[in-house]
Amino acid sequence: MKLTVSTHKLFGYGSTLRTAKRLSEEAVRIVDRAVAGRMPDVKVVLTGERNLAEMTTAAEWETAGCTDKRIQARALRDAKRHAREVAGRSIPLADGGVLVVINVDQHPNEATFAITLVHELVHAMQTSRKGVRDRLIAGLRHDLGVERLSRRDSREIDRQLEADEKEAYGAEYLAGRLVPAAAA
Repeated sequence: MKLTVSTHKLFGYGSTLRTAKRLSEEAVRIVDRAVAGRMPDVKVVLTGERNLAEMTTAAEWETAGCTDKRIQARALRDAKRHAREVAGRSIPLADGGVLVVINVDQHPNEATFAITLVHELVHAMQTSRKGVRDRLIAGLRHDLGVERLSRRDSREIDRQLEADEKEAYGAEYLAGRLVPAAAA
């Protein structure tokens, strides 16, 4: 398991990056012990809401194998439209790792950052489980229009995503071990 923490087009956030590195190392250790699965290689990237959409859609295109420029433009427009509300995203990468992108504009303090980080690391752990990575990639390919799924398969993927979200929200209490203020 390899952990890298970096920034993307984010200048003047040196202290935030140092804090993120410190919290990420601890969060990986805590989540690895508490959640079923194996922690894959994780790349945590801090960025602002302006660059969040570009970063996440580029990773999705690479993972899904999407080369159609019209589909890419539509996905980027949709991602930019919703970037303001997104606190973080975890995306499986083609090399077997997971990209965790965190919007620093949504996190005014360490407690909210810790909660989002734990949530996204739980999603990273979920990708190591049997069949989950393939299911996520199939869902990405379906959403981008690369490879269509049947309605039944699409609904099943949506149900599984909902269950994964519930598990991730349920594990957010672990952030209290990182930053005591997050437990409140």
